[in-house]
Amino acid sequence: MSNQFLLYIIIAIGVVFLIMLIVFMYLRKKMQSSQYKQLQQLKRGTEKTKFSSDIIYQKLYLKYRKIPLIKRYLLKLRRRLEIINIDDEYLTRKQASQILTKGIIVVLPLTILIIFLTSSNILLLGILIIFEIFVLDSMIDGMVDKIDNNLLKQQINFFGEIRHAYHEFNMVEEAIYQTAQDNELEISRQAEKIYEILISDDPEMELEKYYDIAPNSYLKEFAGISYLTKEYGDRKQDGASLYLKNLNNITQEMQLEILKRDKLDYVFQSLAVISIVPMLFLEVIKNWSVSQFAFTKSFYMGKLGMIVQILIIVLTFICYTLTRKLKDNGSVNTKTQNRENPWQEKLYRKKPIKKFVDLFIPKEGTKEYRKVKELLKDAASPLKMSWLYINRITLFIVVLIASILIMIYLHKLQVDYIYTEPTSEYDLITTMGDSDEEAAMEITRIDNKFLDMFRGNLKTTQQDILKAMQRSAEYEGATEEKLQTDSERIYEKLQTINGEYLKWFEILLGLVFGIIGYAFPILLLFFQKKMRQMEMENEVMQFQTIILMLMRIERVNVEMILEWLERYANIFKEPISKCLNNYEAGAWEALEQLKEDISYQDMIRIVESLQAAVEKIPIVEAFDELDTERDYYQAKRKESNDRLIASKGLIGKGIGFAPMVCMFCGYLIAPLVIIGLTSMNTSFSTMSSM
Repeated sequence: MSNQFLLYIIIAIGVVFLIMLIVFMYLRKKMQSSQYKQLQQLKRGTEKTKFSSDIIYQKLYLKYRKIPLIKRYLLKLRRRLEIINIDDEYLTRKQASQILTKGIIVVLPLTILIIFLTSSNILLLGILIIFEIFVLDSMIDGMVDKIDNNLLKQQINFFGEIRHAYHEFNMVEEAIYQTAQDNELEISRQAEKIYEILISDDPEMELEKYYDIAPNSYLKEFAGISYLTKEYGDRKQDGASLYLKNLNNITQEMQLEILKRDKLDYVFQSLAVISIVPMLFLEVIKNWSVSQFAFTKSFYMGKLGMIVQILIIVLTFICYTLTRKLKDNGSVNTKTQNRENPWQEKLYRKKPIKKFVDLFIPKEGTKEYRKVKELLKDAASPLKMSWLYINRITLFIVVLIASILIMIYLHKLQVDYIYTEPTSEYDLITTMGDSDEEAAMEITRIDNKFLDMFRGNLKTTQQDILKAMQRSAEYEGATEEKLQTDSERIYEKLQTINGEYLKWFEILLGLVFGIIGYAFPILLLFFQKKMRQMEMENEVMQFQTIILMLMRIERVNVEMILEWLERYANIFKEPISKCLNNYEAGAWEALEQLKEDISYQDMIRIVESLQAAVEKIPIVEAFDELDTERDYYQAKRKESNDRLIASKGLIGKGIGFAPMVCMFCGYLIAPLVIIGLTSMNTSFSTMSSM
């Protein structure tokens, strides 16, 4: 097997090298043509002399749009990159094509490797090929996150230059415009957009539109503070500009966020790969075990081995999904993605499907409806109620059908193994040579003749097989002892074969698996909710920074602070929105209701300070401790981030290594030990009887 695999690898490398050589010769010939030289002469002086990859990526983009499956990922990439590359179609296409090309370059060799390793196992091959879609999705997310992180790092330099420009011009919009001209492309786009907002006829309306498409909350804060400073003017605090001091606060927040993301990336950089790797080595372990320990062949080639393989694959899929959810640092603005017309919505528009799905969706106003609605909000899921239940029903149907098909396949696998297994007794230390294996296969061929004769007849007895053997040419002149032994063996095989059919309890088991699939989206939402709760302290500290920036600006009131908090809220968005809706009816009562809707003590303390600012004291005095204890809160924020990363890392390592542990323990060590002990016990029993 290893020599054959090596031969395949050499052939594949040779084919790739030959294709590259042909392409090189073709390009060389084309570049030497007179027409090409004439075009190059005309272009000289108008473009860079070095070869540009931009044109290739633009052409690849147009090609990808025509390929159905790849088009889905391309459009998904576009939606996320458009947020960063405002109104820059050329750059958006280039980055989308570049990221997708890198993903394909990695996935294509992996696909070839999987085909070589699992070509003998069609079921495992199909599952692994499907699983590659999730791997590609993860790679795309990672590369988009990298672009978003680069934008965040560019903002640090941008804000530093804004300080110098503001000292020079003393005008917010002019400082932004001047700095935008000398910065990197991604942040320049955002700065130019903010400048256009500030000089527009209705900056407040344009600002609200920008809040919906801003790639991160720090640019929202910067745009908002710049607008307030332009509108109401700057003021001095302790001899320094309040606007520049607020810029410094935003910069400190970004620095903490960059450190947090870098640490999360470091902790999780290999966990996703570790959770996937075991699947690639299932066939390798099986082939090695069978070649080294022949007594394990009945396990690995039979039904039980396939069941363990499937369980490890399912566990890998679950662990991989949870690892991705756990690592998610919120760097990509998912709320701005185009979620208006996904496949769930297209299905739900069809009347028969809509009526069927509505049977499962809880009625509005019921306790169950409120619970699911709250769960979607707490998990910050972009799914609508109808989309969630379409996902659940689809998973139920897919898992049920897949379970039944897999069970049918397992029965067929067991029958095929009985028909192809060499019929010979061998123990822990001996293996069959070529002559022994040929003799064993001859016995199997003879057994198969009688199995075909009686297969499907459930009333067949051992005596019927014995009579058929006595009449056959294969057993002419055979002793009674041999006839009795062989008939007993064939009868046992026949009983196994006749018992390999889809049974009622297996369909029931498929229904149980389907119900688990139906519950999986809800369980995933609970997991996301739990992960978001871990971010609660981090969000409250961000609220404190926002209040610190707003409280010294003139004309800022409690309602405006609540509007800002709602804009940047994630975990507490729903109760703050509810408070704002009730604010006109009574500020104190609305804030009191907000206190009842939340349970986190630090957030309750902020609400109490807002209540004091409504009726009793100015906002500056209500939050004076935020200014005086700024260093303490910064240190606490760092410590909170470290604890959060440590908690996520611990959970992530447990989840990420689970498939590998199960593979070694359940698929390698346990079969060797259990089957080895059983074989040894059988050998000792045989020796004792002799």
